[in-house]
Amino acid sequence: MLPYGRQSIDDEDIASVTAALRGDFLTTGPTVGAFEAALSARLGGTGCVAVTSGTAALHVAYAGIGLRPGDEVITTPITFVATAAAAALHGATVVFADVEEETANLDAAAVDALVTTRTRAVTAVDFAGHPAEYEALTKVARRADATLIGDAAHSIGSSYRGVPVGALADVTTLSFFPTKNLTTCEGGAVAATDPAVLDRARRFANQGTVRERELMRAPDEGGWHYEVHSFGLNYRLPDVLCALGLSQLRRLGQFKAARARLVARYNEMLADVPGLTVPVQRAWTDPMWHLYPVRIADGRRREVYDRMRAAGVGVQVNYVPVHLHPVFQDLGYRAGMCPVAERFYSEELSLPLFADLTDADQERAVEALRAVLG
Repeated sequence: MLPYGRQSIDDEDIASVTAALRGDFLTTGPTVGAFEAALSARLGGTGCVAVTSGTAALHVAYAGIGLRPGDEVITTPITFVATAAAAALHGATVVFADVEEETANLDAAAVDALVTTRTRAVTAVDFAGHPAEYEALTKVARRADATLIGDAAHSIGSSYRGVPVGALADVTTLSFFPTKNLTTCEGGAVAATDPAVLDRARRFANQGTVRERELMRAPDEGGWHYEVHSFGLNYRLPDVLCALGLSQLRRLGQFKAARARLVARYNEMLADVPGLTVPVQRAWTDPMWHLYPVRIADGRRREVYDRMRAAGVGVQVNYVPVHLHPVFQDLGYRAGMCPVAERFYSEELSLPLFADLTDADQERAVEALRAVLG
């Protein structure tokens, strides 16, 4: 089976992990700080904290902005459930806005229509690696006095109007799952332009502990002493995984170039296939493509999915609209709320795309798709 995505691990990655295993620290050591510093440089200098997953990054980000019950978070239904679930776990109300027809990214006009006095955050997702319309979304968020969050699980390495992902939103979350643009096995990160937000995020990811002498409320009880001023969780990413992340970051440019070349080849090879729409790239964006999402017309997506997988080509569907999951249906969300997103879902199919995908395997995927579509 040809997978739709997979990691790219080389000897330098293995050597970096081995060196960390032989060091004094397996976790909370110097490699964590080195990874965060290198990551920050890739994010336009925005400070960041490494965490255990992309889902943890979202949970931590919402904690960093002080999200609480009664607040509303406006987000997209075309995403993995964690984007919305992490807000709901803080007790916030999730409001789903529809997406753009071209990109399946959050529609700023749809967001604007849903803003209320309780809107605390607007969370965009860079679907497939194509940046959302941050210029328009920033204006909406500012008018609402809300925090703009960029869920960049798909898009590290992308840029919008010359500005890198990480410096586009007030808060940015990342994922380093094996199929993503770089991997730490499991892992993620939160970046924030406001140091106070980043400090709260870091503290939440470290179980709420306070070790700074000047912040403690008790008298000086000794070097061992710490306090907990607010509840948090253990979302610390270990040194061993940060060592892999550091090594992977050095190849991020290579990964981007490889993915761009493969996307260009797909576009060329699929340009004349009837009943098929290839992804759009807007002129002012420079995506690092995480997915290659095509749209299958005439209600044939299920047939194409089944026949492609039967032929050994691991296609995928990204994603079931979040408001259609039973956990949200039980809260009163209904089909028809986001018709553009629901139509996109009914047609979307992700073809194999990863840095080490060979030309021969890509051609095999295209031939299989052509055969199914006739």
